[in-house]
Amino acid sequence: MHRYNFAARAARWSASHWKTAVAIWVAFVAVAIGLGMTVGTHTLTASEQATGEAARAEQLLTSAGFDTPAAESVIVRSETRTVADPAFRSTVHSVLAKLRSMPQVTKLRTGAGGQISKDQRAQLIEFDMEGKLDTADARVQPLLDAVAALQKANPSFTVAEFGFASATHELSKTIDKDFVKAEKLSVPITFVILLIAFGAFVAAGVPVLLAFSAVLASVGLSALASHVFHASDATQSVILLMGMAVGVDYSLFYLKREREERAAGHQGHDALFRAAATSGQAVLISGFTVLVAMAGMLFAGTKIFTSIGIGAMLVVFSSLVGSLTVLPALLGKFDRYIERGLRQVLAATALRLLRPLKTQPKWLVWLRETPTVLQRLKGNRQESRLWGFVITKSMRRPLIAVGVSIALLIVLALPVLNMHTKQSSFTDLPKSLSIVKTYNTIQASFPGSQDPAHLVVRADDVTTPQFAKAYAEFKKRALATGVIQQPIRVAVNKAKTVARVDFPLAGEGQDATAVRALETLRTQVIPPVLATLPVGTEQAVTGATAANVDFNKTMKSRAPIVFAFVLGFAFLLLLLTFRSIVIPIKAIILNLLSVGAAYGVLVWIFQYGHLQGLLGFHSSGAVVTWLPLFLFTVLFGLSMDYHVFILSRVKELVDQGVPTDQAVERGIRSTASTVTSAAAVMIAVFAIFATLSALDIKQLGVGLAVAVLLDATLIRGVLLPAAMKLLGEWNWYLPRWLEWMPHLNVESKPHEDVPEAPPVPVV
Repeated sequence: MHRYNFAARAARWSASHWKTAVAIWVAFVAVAIGLGMTVGTHTLTASEQATGEAARAEQLLTSAGFDTPAAESVIVRSETRTVADPAFRSTVHSVLAKLRSMPQVTKLRTGAGGQISKDQRAQLIEFDMEGKLDTADARVQPLLDAVAALQKANPSFTVAEFGFASATHELSKTIDKDFVKAEKLSVPITFVILLIAFGAFVAAGVPVLLAFSAVLASVGLSALASHVFHASDATQSVILLMGMAVGVDYSLFYLKREREERAAGHQGHDALFRAAATSGQAVLISGFTVLVAMAGMLFAGTKIFTSIGIGAMLVVFSSLVGSLTVLPALLGKFDRYIERGLRQVLAATALRLLRPLKTQPKWLVWLRETPTVLQRLKGNRQESRLWGFVITKSMRRPLIAVGVSIALLIVLALPVLNMHTKQSSFTDLPKSLSIVKTYNTIQASFPGSQDPAHLVVRADDVTTPQFAKAYAEFKKRALATGVIQQPIRVAVNKAKTVARVDFPLAGEGQDATAVRALETLRTQVIPPVLATLPVGTEQAVTGATAANVDFNKTMKSRAPIVFAFVLGFAFLLLLLTFRSIVIPIKAIILNLLSVGAAYGVLVWIFQYGHLQGLLGFHSSGAVVTWLPLFLFTVLFGLSMDYHVFILSRVKELVDQGVPTDQAVERGIRSTASTVTSAAAVMIAVFAIFATLSALDIKQLGVGLAVAVLLDATLIRGVLLPAAMKLLGEWNWYLPRWLEWMPHLNVESKPHEDVPEAPPVPVV
């Protein structure tokens, strides 16, 4: 039966037109980067990041043209003096004088009782910044410099600034610095790992170059996409992380198979075409599986996930296209030169430069032809001895291997039963940062003042005596609860249609105390007063605490939809690919075990607070809200990469008549070193993210690194072969009523595909 093999056809065309293929890729990357830089990135606004009731409140504020300024505060605090002390008053006056002289400052507020701390040792000077809220962080630096100068002039006092603009400025600066660090480290570390894996400079350089160019192109494309689907702050980090991981993976699968075919005696383009028809097609199926997993994020019910999902899909697609087109073009061009190390490349270059002089020094020829130290150490073995030993032992006693592996994974997953999630914020940055210290100082003296809940009320006229009475009643009932504090303020828009009432909550923004205070506000304070207002009056509560609570609710309600979409499509894709109902069921179970174990390790480390010194973080007592759902989609996609690659080799052997037991052992042994190398690259890239400052990105890096480590070792090296040994021929069971399904070919011999292309001259 003729089977269409897209990867083989793409490789033949690319190898026959290598200049065109490379030129198109370079042009694509250049145009994507250029367009991205030209149009810039449109980021999500505060209202777009919210969900549920908080999102409705933000929309009410936005639609009413409510002018929400960037509110900033300067705290003046002394450990020994009270606010009545002349030196204290003098310091406050110098701060006020400086702020009044700054053009960025408007609506300076001080002197009221609510701005003096209970211990009389701190005073809070509040003001708004001129201009739009969204651009305030870019204009706050002069204010920060002025306050820093005041602190220097008054060393016996604490004089520090905090607010939306200053916190956003510090957070953006930290994220940008982290991204640059990850960008600088990921490429050389990946190259070193591949250099060890291949023992060849050229073979190691090609995947890195291809993966990084796909990342750059995807960053440009995501900037374009952000004008339709606004971008999250985390999108670029995810693109870099996913791009280096899958881009290197796909190139690695392709290159390893091409080297195997060459070692088996297939020379020139024959080895390339055989690799394309087998591993190339497996890469195609793997890539689409990852794309399906990433598409699951589009159903998460939040624009943050939509942005991250689109970014991840763009970089996976770009990496896939590059691996199927420009990679075979480069392999066809380099041919046997792909095996050369750095010393061999330099010697070959020198000999080429000397060619016009008609001299070829023997020592240069020797340097070009003699294998490198790494190549001699690695030898010509295509299989890993270590993994061969592990796999043999696992298949010899499969029941014990399956039982012990599953028990270990379940033990690792147990902490997930107590998982608590919350949104990350600047307070999750290292405590050594000045902005975090300032927040903690203000929070200690004025609890809740920097993170109040906002009640938004909309009606035809929110300034009538009836509404004024309601605001007074809101304040009275709120203060009576004991969990809502002063100062409670009311602001009204110009059209008098929307009012915002600020309620400082007890607790620290997103802890249990703050959540209970929010619940009290929503269920006990607001409803009785709202019942006294005109019919049709709308209300909703927003703020950091409300946004966190509502985001958690959205994630919990949407998780089943995302899980069903990803698992359903992955099941269908594997069913069509391997024509077995057992293979997709087993793959889903193994991947869920891997994800569950990664969740458990995350909870143990970040929620329970283990390894804080080693990883350089301060536990927030929770896992970042968006991380579990994101980890599931990413890990499921990456796990399927390995699964499809390994099983496609096993199925290839079974189709050749090899018994299932032998096919499983030979297939996994032959792919183990490739999977190990690919996993090492992923773990190294993810580990870089585990060293960054932002807690959510740190958790992301640790979670991915742990899951890939478990997946590439315990799952694929022990549990998979043992389970397949136990199932035997049942691995390939397909009910008769499903035999009508089309066949998605993964592995096929070159002669089953298309006629051989004419030989391509190698330069």
